[in-house]
Parts: sequence; C-alpha cells; structure tokens
Amino acid sequence: MQWKPHATVAAIVEDNGKFLLVEEETERGNRFNQPAGHLEDNESLIEAVIRETLEETAYIFNPEALLGIYHWKHEHNDTTYLRFAYIGSVSNHQPELGLDEGIIRTVWMTADEIRSNAKLMRSAQVITCIEDYLSGQKFPLSVVTHL
Repeated sequence: MQWKPHATVAAIVEDNGKFLLVEEETERGNRFNQPAGHLEDNESLIEAVIRETLEETAYIFNPEALLGIYHWKHEHNDTTYLRFAYIGSVSNHQPELGLDEGIIRTVWMTADEIRSNAKLMRSAQVITCIEDYLSGQKFPLSVVTHL
C-alpha cells in the first residue's frame, strides 16, 4: 500500500476583526474550522477553495493570496494533511443554497474568541492560520502553479 497525504484547502476570511468559521459535526463532537475541504480530481487548488467555501458557507470566496502550506498529522487517526490556506474575501451570500452535510452554521469570531475556544477548534491548524494571517504572512497566488 502506498502512503499519500490528503490535500486540503482552507479559506481565511477576516472582516472588521472577525474571522469566518464553520461549526461542524466531527467524531469528537462539534468543532470550529475555517471553511475547508479536500481537493477533488481535476480541479485546481483555487477552484477547490472557492467550491468548499460556497458549499460550507453559501458565500462566494475571492482568493487574494496564499497564506501558507501546512503539513499536519492528525493525532486521533494518524492521517497526514497538506493544507493550502488562502486569504480572501467573501460576497454574494446565498442562504437558499444550504450548507454541506455536517455543517451546523457559519460564525464570525475575533482572534481572541478563537484563542479562548482553542479546545473547540477542529485542529491546531485553525489557530496557526489565524496567527500567521495576523503576523502579515502572505504569498502571491502565483506561488502555486496549476498545469
């Protein structure tokens, strides 16, 4: 059996000091996460983060920069993830679309609220991405090439 990491994307959206998160059902109870999900066959990372954000929040995501690439091994199931986190904005909320199965609701939290609820975050990646964003880390979208 060949080992492969899971390629995922995440949207980092800040508006007036609050960050867009989703509350979702997990095997460890309800947790908060950035809008995120797996890269699907025949789609670019940009297409994936736009799709996942729409499916999980009913907002259109406009990627503006790459925040970073995060390599993380889940401590509960030993799955390794490569997360491509994108900074951007959202618009055109379409509540009639509904949210993906397992997504309870969207929420906006300040960085302090996220930090104070650290145990309710889906993974350490959530807070790491927020801290990297707040430190000003960002890379041009052209860093990742889709061939």
